[in-house]
Amino acid sequence: MMLKKEVCSLTSFLLLGIFALASHSVVFAEVRQDDREALVALYNSTNGDEWTKTWDLNQPVSEWYGVKVVNDKVVEINLFRNNLQGVLPESIGKLSHLVQLNLAFNGISGEIPKTMVQLNELKVLRLEMNRIKGELPMDMGKMKKLEELTVFNNFISGSIPESIGEITNLKVLNISSNNLKGAIPTSLGNLAKLEVLGLFENTLDGSIPSELGNLVKLKELVLANNELGGEIPMEFGQLASLQIFQIQNNRFNSFKNLEMMNSNEFLVFDYDKGNINTKFKTVDFNNTRMADTKFEDENE
Repeated sequence: MMLKKEVCSLTSFLLLGIFALASHSVVFAEVRQDDREALVALYNSTNGDEWTKTWDLNQPVSEWYGVKVVNDKVVEINLFRNNLQGVLPESIGKLSHLVQLNLAFNGISGEIPKTMVQLNELKVLRLEMNRIKGELPMDMGKMKKLEELTVFNNFISGSIPESIGEITNLKVLNISSNNLKGAIPTSLGNLAKLEVLGLFENTLDGSIPSELGNLVKLKELVLANNELGGEIPMEFGQLASLQIFQIQNNRFNSFKNLEMMNSNEFLVFDYDKGNINTKFKTVDFNNTRMADTKFEDENE
């Protein structure tokens, strides 16, 4: 009888041990291994111990601040203004089910990993207000589902990739306040759903592509503080939805085609008043403004 009890006790102990191990495995198997490894790499490469709201790596990933998990897949990372300092790891490209990535307003440096373009499900990519340098990946056009791409106020150099014109779901594209140079790609005229285009404060040159006149859903177009020349495209008369239009501090030699624009609905219209002799047909100057200075307070 005693032996039987001891066997039963031993069996119970083993079962409890197996259950404990299984439970421990469930904790760390709640997301795909690739996803967890990529998150840990992000934590380590951006000084996770010093984040404003840090992660307890011993807890389930679903409990980590700013991480959303659906069906064992990481679909969202939101670490906005969370004191990330360091570089983005190449392994971020392993987060293949990521839909939103918001790392804006941090101290991220280094370059955008080339693997970023592997995030085929990504709809929102926000990297603004960091210290990112280097060039935008030339094959960003692979990110077909992107709807919002904002990387303003960084130190990104090089030219605007032609392939961005292949991201036809884009509604917001803001790459202002960087060190971008060269011409505005004509391919941006393919972004039929675009509502916001911000190219402010770079060193872009050449003429404005007439193809931008195809962006009939555009509400905000900010081209100020560049080295753009030539004339305003006649096709801008098609931009019937435009509410914010800023073109000051460039090198245009003609503003005549502004007459073609139905600008009485503009909320903001900034241009170099000293260089304009155009007779506007429909502008209500009580609802617009003329820019006298190069830099303006965004909180006005």
